[in-house]
Parts: sequence; C-alpha cells; structure tokens
Amino acid sequence: MPAEYAVIKPFNNNVVLAKHQGTEKILIKKGIGFSAKPGDRIPADTDFERVFVIENPETSQRFKQIVAENDARLVGVCEEILHMISSATGEPLDEELHVRLTDHIAFTVFRLQNNDQIENPFMIEIETLYPQELALAKEAIKMLEKALNLQIPEDEAGFIALHIHSLKTRDKLSNSVKYAYICNSALEIIEDELGIAVDRKSLDYARFASHIRYAVERIIKGNPIKNELLPAIKKTYKDSYRLAKLVGKMMEEELYAEVPQEELGYLTLHIERLKNALDN
Repeated sequence: MPAEYAVIKPFNNNVVLAKHQGTEKILIKKGIGFSAKPGDRIPADTDFERVFVIENPETSQRFKQIVAENDARLVGVCEEILHMISSATGEPLDEELHVRLTDHIAFTVFRLQNNDQIENPFMIEIETLYPQELALAKEAIKMLEKALNLQIPEDEAGFIALHIHSLKTRDKLSNSVKYAYICNSALEIIEDELGIAVDRKSLDYARFASHIRYAVERIIKGNPIKNELLPAIKKTYKDSYRLAKLVGKMMEEELYAEVPQEELGYLTLHIERLKNALDN
C-alpha cells in the first residue's frame, strides 16, 4: 500500500508541508490544511491540485530558513500565488524562482509592516513591456492583501511582474530589470536633449520600449540585424541619428557590448516617430 503523507507544518487551509517517503513536499489542495496538525496523515491517493518538491539541497535550506523566519500564513499565500502563476502561464515552477519570489514577498511585507516606503522607478516600463505579467502580479497583490489584511502599494506589483517574467523566459531576473532600466535611461536622454516630455501611455512609447527590449536581447546574444536603409536614415534624420548614437553609447556602457550601426538606424526611426508624435 502506498505510503501516506505525514504533515510537518500546515501553512493555511489550502497548503501544508508534508513528508512522503523521506522527502519534504508542499501540498496544495482546497481545505487540506483545515484543522491539520503536525503528524496528521494524508492518504497517498489524494488528488492534490499541486505537489511541489525543492530537490536542490542549498535551495531547500533557504526555503526552510524562510519558513522558520516568517508567519505561516505568508508562506501559505505565497505558495498559492506560485500555483496561480504556474497555472496561468502553463510554466512549471522553477525551484530558484519559488524561493526567490517567496523571499521577495516576505521582505516586502516586513518593510511595509515597518512603514518603509516602496517605490518602483520602472513601473511605466513594466506596464509597457510586461502587461500580462503585471496583470498576474496585481492578482497576487489581491491575494496577499486578503490573506494578510495588509494594504500593498501598486508599485510592488511591478516587482512581482519581473519575477513572473523571469519564470516565463527562464531569464535571470537581472535581465528583466536591465531592459526596464535601459529603456528608461534611453528615454531620459531623448527627453533631456530635446527638452520634451514623452507620453509613456502612448502607442509610440510602447513601440519604442518594445524595440529597446528586443534590441538589448539581440545585442546581448550577438544576433546581427540587417538594415539596408541605414545610409538613407543617417542622411534624412540627422538629429535623430545623433540622439540614437547617444543612446547607443549608454547601452554599450550598460551591456559591455558594441551596439551595431544597424541597430542605431532602427533606433533613429523610433526617435523620429516620438518627435513627430509631439509635433502633431
């Protein structure tokens, strides 16, 4: 007969930590943690919504530390959030992300409980580059607020969105932050040089931000791009090309990689489009 699960720690009504055949597992099922106590048995044939195992010893140790240092309700709702994200994206839960996101949320709650202001300087870029991830992050915020009876600022959704993006792309979180930072820096250069303010809710800005994101990816990966119109672009849009070179220099400093002239050509067109949008 298959071995039963032995409850180690109930987190909330729907999430418990249990041991099964010598391995600790996170079990998610509606009502599974209701009135549960350490040592209680759960039948092996239970139809769980999700079973998650952190196999890497180092990652497992970090998770145990998070569990020991934080309220069980917080850990439980984090598990439900991760389950929601994985179900919505169709992506399996990476062990590193599992611990990283839980740790991030725990630290955020700690800061809020100590009246420490949370600000996200990249919210506009995140809204533009990762709208689907941000929608899931806002749902996560609702779950946290309900479970913890805590008001969480909207800026926090932006940080969670970056974690979700790293799950979907298997990129390191730092790359997602880098896209947003470079996009913001590029626009600041353009605004300062032209003495303008670009509407970050506009379609032209959305196109610009998207272009920067994929340009950064191509530059990082060394994937060349053709631009047969480059000579004509440089001649026709001299001022915008000058700005594109300034932005390109900033990108090279941030990425430690050369920005090809072909990329500068396409960037020139986007800068020209931003200028024309303001003129019209």
